[in-house]
Amino acid sequence: MRGVHVDPRALTARAGGGATWGDYNYATHAYGLASTGGIVSTTGVGGLTLNGGIGYLTRGQGLSIDCPASAEVVTADGQVRTASAEENPDLFWAIRGGGGNFGVVTSFEFNVRPVKDAYVGLFFYELEHAGDLLRFFRDWIRDAPREYGAFPAFRVAPPLPFVPEDRHGDTFCVAIVHWTGPMDEGEKAMQPFRDLAPRVAEMCDVWPYPQLNGAFDGLFPKGIRSYWKGAYVMELTDEAIEAHPAHGPHAPDASSTMHLYPINGAAHDLSPSDTAFAYRSATYAAVILSAWQDPALDVERRQWVRDYYDAISPHSERGGYLGFMAEDDADKVEDNFAGNYPRLTEVKRAYDPGNLFRLNQNIVP
Repeated sequence: MRGVHVDPRALTARAGGGATWGDYNYATHAYGLASTGGIVSTTGVGGLTLNGGIGYLTRGQGLSIDCPASAEVVTADGQVRTASAEENPDLFWAIRGGGGNFGVVTSFEFNVRPVKDAYVGLFFYELEHAGDLLRFFRDWIRDAPREYGAFPAFRVAPPLPFVPEDRHGDTFCVAIVHWTGPMDEGEKAMQPFRDLAPRVAEMCDVWPYPQLNGAFDGLFPKGIRSYWKGAYVMELTDEAIEAHPAHGPHAPDASSTMHLYPINGAAHDLSPSDTAFAYRSATYAAVILSAWQDPALDVERRQWVRDYYDAISPHSERGGYLGFMAEDDADKVEDNFAGNYPRLTEVKRAYDPGNLFRLNQNIVP
């Protein structure tokens, strides 16, 4: 169920429920088209889309849930239903941000837009500039053109060819920047991040969009152990900014990081009640992630994530992004859906009264 069929005239793409974003991008890029996927191309189209879908193209195209025109859903009673604005609209509303609570989505029909390449900039700064980066990002992203996507991070430098060899394995604050406007404007689009602070390493080039979407794949191979925490942030206050440099620089390896994704721009064009995604008014989604191979590191790596999350949570909303929830976040379900939770329980009761689909951020019917 990994097939992807693109109709370049209708500007739609139908993806099977088992497709990854790598599958999807391979098909759509052949026509110079794309829709909002995730940050790693091995992520499933279904899981990302049902949970909301934060990705590189969010500021220009909205969340992944803003792109579907319809979906085919097998509900708990075994019926195959079309969910769209015209057919089963309550189900269509709920699956766009309500997670896997309502059925098995066997295919999605997405609206796609012209996106072929991205001008990409990777900027590595010394840790002493972490506060400067976060303060600049806070002010800049508020009104940045929607062709921009960017996020700050803390990262242990892998052995990339543009990073000085004697700095491999050192920890930096990093800006990952991309521009999907005219490519001849890309170099100029990177200039604010050059002016921000001296760079230890820098890479700027035109990448095909699938290359951008797969840039982090090598850090998260299949079967790797992982632990996540996520938080929505309305405003990046000075107090919140102070919390990040106290924890981000202690990322234990290259597969451990904090990313601060912007979810403004086109994501704010809809209201929190237009889909089940309740945090349209947030400006950022923070994710703290550690991934590792050795089970002996389980306690240590989880603790780094928890300590970091505890430090930023007083400056964040009560709820977080479904895709960043771990098993020990089961008590946050109502907070994660916020004001949409009562309506979601009604839809759950209509389509899954026996709670068959419960291995998730579960909405109890």
